[in-house]
Amino acid sequence: MGRGVDVIVWINGTFSAGKTSTARELTGILPDSTLFDPEFIGDALRVLLPPKRLAEVSDYQDLPSWRRLVVDTAAALLAELGGVLVVPMTLLRQEYRDEIFGGLAARRIAVRHVLLAPAETILRERIATRKEPGEPAEVDVRVRQWAYDHIPAYQQALGWLTGDAHVIDNGVLTPRETAERIAEAVRSETARVCDIVQTPEPTRETVAAGVLLFDAQDRVLLVDPTYKAGWEFPGGVVEAGEAPACAGVREVAEELGVVLDRTPGLLVVDWEAPQPPGYGGLRLLFDGGWLSAEATARLRLPGPELRAWRFVTEAEAAGLLPQHRYERLRWALRARERGRPLYLEAGVPTG
Repeated sequence: MGRGVDVIVWINGTFSAGKTSTARELTGILPDSTLFDPEFIGDALRVLLPPKRLAEVSDYQDLPSWRRLVVDTAAALLAELGGVLVVPMTLLRQEYRDEIFGGLAARRIAVRHVLLAPAETILRERIATRKEPGEPAEVDVRVRQWAYDHIPAYQQALGWLTGDAHVIDNGVLTPRETAERIAEAVRSETARVCDIVQTPEPTRETVAAGVLLFDAQDRVLLVDPTYKAGWEFPGGVVEAGEAPACAGVREVAEELGVVLDRTPGLLVVDWEAPQPPGYGGLRLLFDGGWLSAEATARLRLPGPELRAWRFVTEAEAAGLLPQHRYERLRWALRARERGRPLYLEAGVPTG
């Protein structure tokens, strides 16, 4: 792979799975490859962020700045160097995988996701014998217990991880042998490019149209995008020269296979303030009406774009939607009850 081919080989796995040692070996096998360890970004944020902010999270991956910087740094390195970027980093939360891989896809960067999955007995043995600097008692608390504590989270994540990544059981393999397996999987494309929608990053304010669809119990339909964290409304960005209501109808048909037989009525117009690096813009929600049981049974999902759908109550939506989207939904439901649309600014009605 020569310069200009933007590819990431993301080596995932729980702590002590052998990611970093394998990644070092892999950079010696794959031509034009560079090692990028996002742990260094976490180390930098521990220095740069005030202690009060750091105390609010238990893991630097919970910092939005870490996830954003991982994407930005990977893109910058590939723009500088080209070739292959080898990234050893544990990702056990699917929403963080969505955010990071979705951000890379938006930059037209392909990701080949590999999971190192030795048996738990081997994992525990590696943790117990792992060489770490410092006093043994401190290492036991600081490193070993941390690694042990993450095994249950890893086991819970295996469901989506094994469906998303190319799995290699490296329990009896050396780091070199594991790297050779990965290199062969990349060359043969057995380790496929992640099937995730590419949504170009906006360069200015955008207009987006969402459509609320309801079931017989008046629950609202939400969808779970593969390319970003958090649940969402069916819909998307309005294209140039396109009417917002028509954009909502088009997106519902593309995303769910539901063809609306009428133009949906407007519920809210919400001005979303810019939050760098996002530009914000106008967000419109329309009332798409009720879906029959037959129409619901025919719902389909485009794999690269949406992972799941579900009907939820307003209270259930509060636990799924990011706060700003929930506020938009809450006022859209009030507008639906009152029979007149509302104008919002950052989720708050005006006038």
